This record gives sequence, structure tokens and C-alpha cells, in this order.
Amino acid sequence: VQLQASGGGLVQAGGSQRLSCAASGLTFSTYTMGWFRQAPGKEREFVAGIGWSGRSTRYADSVKGRFSISRDNAKNTVYLQMNSLKPEDTGVYYCAGHKTSWVTATLREYDYWGQGTQVTVSS
Repeated sequence: VQLQASGGGLVQAGGSQRLSCAASGLTFSTYTMGWFRQAPGKEREFVAGIGWSGRSTRYADSVKGRFSISRDNAKNTVYLQMNSLKPEDTGVYYCAGHKTSWVTATLREYDYWGQGTQVTVSS
């Protein structure tokens, strides 16, 4: 199983960025997918998750109304659209997958992880 995250980079505060995560080696449409992030010196935290069909989503309070998660099962890809970015959104963003039907925010429940992509928001 491989999860390849991309789309990170440097962006100014207030700007937007879209992350992608391409999955291979698994039946993508049967996996709930999530995005997590880790800032320097901090623990990895849940950002957003999406269920199999895309109808169920869940967000951390810190990103509600600014971030949007979506998926394209035909392309085995999950996306994270990030708007109104803030310096505190800076970190390495990881995509993850777990083979259950509910959208969980619990890190240890995810089975597979991507390598991460760096997002840096300048003030």
C-alpha cells in the first residue's frame, strides 16, 4: 500500500492550497481517508476525514469552515482544499487510510500512512 501526498509548499496567510493524496495497493473505495498534520515540536493531530462514499466528513474545530475534504474514488485520490490559511496551519500534512465504515479522528485507528507534505504559511 502506498499513499503519496503532494501539493504542499509556501503560501501567504489568507491564501489557499490544495493537497492531494494518491493511493495504490488497496481497494480505495472501501477505506475511510483522513488528513493529519504535525507542527514542529507538537504531536500529530487530526485535520479532516471522509467516509467511503464521500457523504460523511469530519473536521477538527480549528479548520471548520476553512478546509474541505473530498475524494474521487475513480482516481483513488483524496483532496484537502485549504482556504483562509493561517500561520498556525503550518506543518507536515499526512494522509492516512483505515478500513472501517466510520470517520475517526483517532490517529492509532488508521492503518496506512503517506510520507507527508510540508505546508508553510507565512504571516
